[in-house]
Formats: sequence, structure tokens, C-alpha cells
Amino acid sequence: MAEIRPFAAYRPAPGLESRIAALPYDVYNRREAWEEVRKNPDSFLAIDRAETGFDNSVDTYAPEVYERAAALLRERIAEGSFVQDETPCYYLYEQVMNGRSQTGIVACAAIDDYLNNTIKKHENTRADKEQDRIRHVDTCNMQTGPIFLTYRKNEVLEGMIKEVRKNPAVCDFVSEDGITHRVWVIADEESIETIYDEFDRISAIYIADGHHRCASAVKVGLKRREEHPGYTGEEEFNFFLAVLFQADELRIMDYNRVVKDLNGLDTESFLRQVSECFCVTRLGKEPYRPVKKGTFGMYLEESWYRLEAKAEICSQDAVKGLDVSLLQDYLLGPVLGIQDPKTDRRIDFVGGIRGLEELERRVHTDMKAAFSLYPTSIEELADVADAGKLMPPKSTWFEPKLRSGLFLHAI
Repeated sequence: MAEIRPFAAYRPAPGLESRIAALPYDVYNRREAWEEVRKNPDSFLAIDRAETGFDNSVDTYAPEVYERAAALLRERIAEGSFVQDETPCYYLYEQVMNGRSQTGIVACAAIDDYLNNTIKKHENTRADKEQDRIRHVDTCNMQTGPIFLTYRKNEVLEGMIKEVRKNPAVCDFVSEDGITHRVWVIADEESIETIYDEFDRISAIYIADGHHRCASAVKVGLKRREEHPGYTGEEEFNFFLAVLFQADELRIMDYNRVVKDLNGLDTESFLRQVSECFCVTRLGKEPYRPVKKGTFGMYLEESWYRLEAKAEICSQDAVKGLDVSLLQDYLLGPVLGIQDPKTDRRIDFVGGIRGLEELERRVHTDMKAAFSLYPTSIEELADVADAGKLMPPKSTWFEPKLRSGLFLHAI
């Protein structure tokens, strides 16, 4: 069962939340991060991406970058920009995007539950990407970016969330991208005990987003265990910062593909090969967003097509039956020669938040064809994780993104 426990968070001082809250560190390149911090020096990005305090002669992963992050965090705590709650609490974090609300419980999850697969993964991690956050967390002694977790429907937790949300939020602001953010504090002992006990009855929790942050937090915890051979398991480094959402609150957006060329094929030959596994219908100028599983949009030479997977290629397997797998296994791989989408430079990925017009723009500029996909579902994500399997790369795109800097967990 899952151990999801309260903690005494460091949170922005009242009134500073909107200035401090920042999108996750990994949605920016170095130039974009620098511009964001220059525009708003209070942004938590100045700590999450501390290279923004140096010129380009200093490597992003230089030791002094992490030292600056830790120093800047200590400085902001000392000056009162962040204040720690006096007792361990749970928190609610609501986000509203385009009229749709999702509310999660902010808490700390046990690294042992990650290790024993109570907290289930659906994606591989890369050691080089983990190393950056390992050094950041270890040097700062603080987890600064929450892991996005999800669990299946729980009526007790759902009812409690509804009751807490009837009270005024302690934090309520709209970020520049139009998303509303609200925070509530759950400090009474009875509610804390109920939440803890309910999660203790849940047999599986799933990583929705943040696999690398999660793996990094776990590895820092294991490192601290080695450094403290008498550890009890109660130390804060045995737990990592998370926001847990009921699965039916979440929305996964499409994660689309664009390709540079047709692998030496002319258009007629390409379409003929595609039609071996897909029913191909030319639609014209109107962009096509798939409305059901097993269908795809394709933009090629100023025209949109609908591709529908033929019955013989569909599968009940948790991974092989995913739309991203069908496109990869029966078109991108065999027809276009893109065998490893993680490393092949002929393919790029476009999050659904950018819209179909971004697919058209890429084809008009640096790409040859684009493919729009029907979004992977939360149920498919859970099925893959329950089967102990992994999704293909770039299978899910979650919106809205959790903000960093609203909750910090000292380890």
C-alpha cells in the first residue's frame, strides 16, 4: 500500500506566489530561461535554472551553477520570500485551464514505494538527464519540482477535496498563460489521518509526468541513506514531493509527429505503401484532428488526409495497441525508415497544446509531413504500467503543467 504523508512545506510568502511560481525547468532552453528570469527576477526559474545568473562561458552543469542555486534559495528563505509551515500538512493545488479544473493533493511519497513498484512507471529515464536534478536537489537540500502522480477513483478523497475547496484558498492567482492556480492548507489532525489512511489502502499509484524528477529524487534519497547508515526511514530524504490527482480529473493531450522527408519515396509511392496498413482518405485543406482511437491525421503537400488503422494491425496488447505504437510500427518504421524515434534526427515531436496549425507551419518550413494523433488515455497509461511495460517515447502530453516554487520540500 502507498505511504503518502504530510510535510511542512516552504511556500511563497503571501502575495508573492504569482511572481515566484514558474513552469518546470525542462520546458525552457537556456536562452528562454535567461529571458524569463530577466523579465521576472523573482521567478523560481532563477533557482531551478541557476545558469541564468552566468554568461554563456559557464557551462549549464558547472559546479558553481548548483552552488548558486543553493545560495539563492537560502537567501530568499532568509529574506522571507519563502516561509515554512510550522507543522506537517497536506495541501490542495487546483489548476483551471480553459474552464476545466483539476485538483491534486500535495504531499510526500515514499521512495520505497517507487522501488517496490507501488508507484508505477511507464517511461524509461536517461542517466544524463537524471544527473542534473540529482545535483540540484542534493546541493540545495530541497526538492523544488513536484512529481505529477495519479490514482484511480477514491470516493473518500474525492469528497474531502470537495469539502476543503468550499473554504477560501490561501493562494489564488492567474498566471501569464491564463491558468488559474489555487492552494488550500489541510492542517487538522482528523483530515490528515483520513487522507493518510485512504492512500494506505491504495495499491497502485502512477507517474503521470516527471519520471526524471522522480528517479532523481529517489537516487538522492538512496545516496543519503548510504551517507547515514543508521537512518530510520523517517528522515525527509526518504520521501519526495508530489501532487496526486484522481485519474478522472486529468486530461492527456495529443503528442504529434513531424518528419523531414519521405525516405526517398515520391508521394504516390509513399501513399501506396501507407495504404497497405491504413485506409487513406484525402480530405483537403481543413485540418484533421482524430476523433477516435486508431485514426490519424496526416498533412502532406498542402493537403490533409485521414488514416485509419486496418483491423489486422490493431492489437489488444497494452503497448502494441497504442496509437503511437501503430504509427511507429506500421508507418514511421517500415515506410519512412525511422527505427528509433528517440535518436533519429529526421523526426520531431509537437505537443498538442501548440495546435494543428503548428503542424502545418512545420511542414511549410522545415518538415515534409506531419501526423496528428488521438490522445493516449489515462486508462491506457495505467494498463501499460500495470503490465510492467513501457510506453514508446513521447506518448503523453499533460496540460496544465505543475508550477515549481509553490511548494518546497526540505530533505
